[in-house]
Amino acid sequence: MKTSFWLGDPGKPPAEALFRLAFKLDIASRVEFLITGASWYQAWLDGPWLLEGPLRYAPGFPEYQVAEADLPAGPHVLAFHARHDGVETRILKDLAPYLWCHALVDGREVRLDRRAMALGDESPVDPAQPQTWEQMGRSAQLSGRRRINPQLGWNDCCDTRLEPLGWREVGFDDAAWSEPASGVSAWPEPTAAKMSAVRSFHHVLRPMAEGPLANTFGYPSDDPSHGFHSRDRQCRDLPAKGVWRRYDLGRVRLGRAALTLDVPAGSVVEIAQAEALSEGRVSPYINFSLGGSCSMDRFIARGGEQTFTPLVPKGGRFVEVHVVNARDGVRFIREEYIERGYYEPTGARFSCGDPLLEKIWITGVETLRACAEDAVTDNPTRERGEWVGDALVALETAAVAFHDLRLCRRALVHAAQCAREDGLVAGMAPGGCCYMTTYAFLWTVAAVHDFRHTGTRDCLEELWPYALRNMAAVEAFTGAEGMRNEAGQIFVDWGYSQAEPVDPAANLFYVMALRAMVDWATALGHDPASFARRESELSAQLATRLRSARAAGGWEAVGYHCAALGLRLGLIPEEDVCLDFLASHLLRCFPNDPAAPRNDDPFTVNPRVITPYFAHYVMPLFIERGRMDFVLDQYRACWGWMLEGGRTTWLELFETRLSHCHQWSACPTWQLSRYVLGLHPRLDLGSDVFDFRLEPGSLPQASGRLPHPAGGWIGIEWERTGENILYSCTPESALELRRPGERPLRMAAGQKVAWSIQPASLIIR
Repeated sequence: MKTSFWLGDPGKPPAEALFRLAFKLDIASRVEFLITGASWYQAWLDGPWLLEGPLRYAPGFPEYQVAEADLPAGPHVLAFHARHDGVETRILKDLAPYLWCHALVDGREVRLDRRAMALGDESPVDPAQPQTWEQMGRSAQLSGRRRINPQLGWNDCCDTRLEPLGWREVGFDDAAWSEPASGVSAWPEPTAAKMSAVRSFHHVLRPMAEGPLANTFGYPSDDPSHGFHSRDRQCRDLPAKGVWRRYDLGRVRLGRAALTLDVPAGSVVEIAQAEALSEGRVSPYINFSLGGSCSMDRFIARGGEQTFTPLVPKGGRFVEVHVVNARDGVRFIREEYIERGYYEPTGARFSCGDPLLEKIWITGVETLRACAEDAVTDNPTRERGEWVGDALVALETAAVAFHDLRLCRRALVHAAQCAREDGLVAGMAPGGCCYMTTYAFLWTVAAVHDFRHTGTRDCLEELWPYALRNMAAVEAFTGAEGMRNEAGQIFVDWGYSQAEPVDPAANLFYVMALRAMVDWATALGHDPASFARRESELSAQLATRLRSARAAGGWEAVGYHCAALGLRLGLIPEEDVCLDFLASHLLRCFPNDPAAPRNDDPFTVNPRVITPYFAHYVMPLFIERGRMDFVLDQYRACWGWMLEGGRTTWLELFETRLSHCHQWSACPTWQLSRYVLGLHPRLDLGSDVFDFRLEPGSLPQASGRLPHPAGGWIGIEWERTGENILYSCTPESALELRRPGERPLRMAAGQKVAWSIQPASLIIR
């Protein structure tokens, strides 16, 4: 990148830097800004905030984000506060620091005059020595600075008095600043990210509680998390030396508080977020972080009216601010929260007359929104990781709530670009990459599902060479008995007991991938024979293995996961008996059985553990075989349990001690929309084609709206009338509906079509 830039001396990470990019317009113009970098930054245009980034990307494939603004003639400035993390995160690899920015008017380059300043002086700080509050912010290398956790970057810990006043404004004098070094990145020129812009949603904060506080623990730099967590928030015995406020965001969100306060100079302002309250308070510790955590930011106040907001967004539902050493003279002027997200509130709808099922449906949508930024992530707090298995579930949920499915495709591209040396695609990318055979198989399945949901071959064509290498990498570890476990890490589900040396569940996922490869090759006009032959051989081997296990030890010897996957793939002929086993297994597990083992340690192998994730594969088995009422009861019992205690996003597991916001648990949303409303996308067959498959159970009625891929919505409603169901569909764009045993039904835009259905005719075996 010839135009990349950074400080001449990048400093020891984590290092902070300020940049000003000045330019002048001869006439009023619409300016397009193309921006990317190596680690987190925020940007302001002529003072007001513009955007944050960078968008995640795979090494060697940098992507830029775009912002546009209508500006008058005259001078302007684009200001950046950027950080050199110097560590690998779930979002990006550890990259050498740089920023890259172009400004365009009508496609022509606008000259940018760049100036830079290192934020924080270079006075040495000995982390072994205690620091006073006065000393805490004087350098980027201070002992109060912590990583948010081992998966993410750094928290803020700074003395705002070191930040020049007005440095983001056009008229600021930056003559003393230096010219940054150019051409500092060896990466190729960035390309535009194939996605919409990440949005900012502003929420007004109102305190749910407040009071005085006093320190009870150590020096300020000893352990910031514990110092925050252990403060006395009642001060019955200790003299108060500060104040606190706590806020409820309504659900878990990714973002940051922006608090405008009037406080004395030298006051310390700390802001923490958490997904749930611990003993009624916000704790800055993030559970299951695989190491220390500090979801908290610290600022030393300049004095007077000032806005305190972190550089890096963090996840949580509850926010708590502590103003330390400044009980008197603290004035709260403006309190808001800036949420980072991809999706606007949905225009989709689902109702069925059951308030709990309707709440379960919308909770899945909101959980997905909470886990969508520049990627679909597993959760917004602990990791923000782009996992392939999560993206497959998210694709199904997003497709019933939103028109834009590009984030799921983005995960597939990143996984391919970060493939292992032998070609196995990454199970998570682009930062913290890991390689899992089961997720490599689901990557293949997800690519074909994307085609069915969107009808666009672009992704299939782009990823086809990666798909061939991915399957070849697995084939190298495959023998007559199937794929050996040494091919890569295996994740089937939490609690699953892996068999050695050839795991049956992993090989059942292999069959899924081979079938997907047959469809993929066929769609692109390639010969699918080799994949079909391998699929036939492996399916026969696995059918025999499942049959032998059942003969030797009954269904328990087959196991919950293999029975479900085998039935899904048509390798178990005794469908009703298998479903009975799966149902009894579910009912023996928590939360169906309150006395069953809890999944408090996800790495523990326990056959009596079920997860909301695997319901993505299990529940359609019941639904498509006439047992929708059992599934609806499972939603009410298990997902209803997750809503207890006022929770508003889905837990990671049926357990309160892990993440409280995990979109892989949202399968009831897409299953209710697809099966209870009856429309299933088949855009691989045509740009507006849907299959009709209604599974109402004993519900008396339902209605809703689904996204139409051509734009607008598809309105659906039905109700029971005597022995029949009166079903109607009103698409805002033309639609073709394929109904079993009947000719396809064409519907014009805006046309309402209704017909009567006998429930018995819906049962398809």
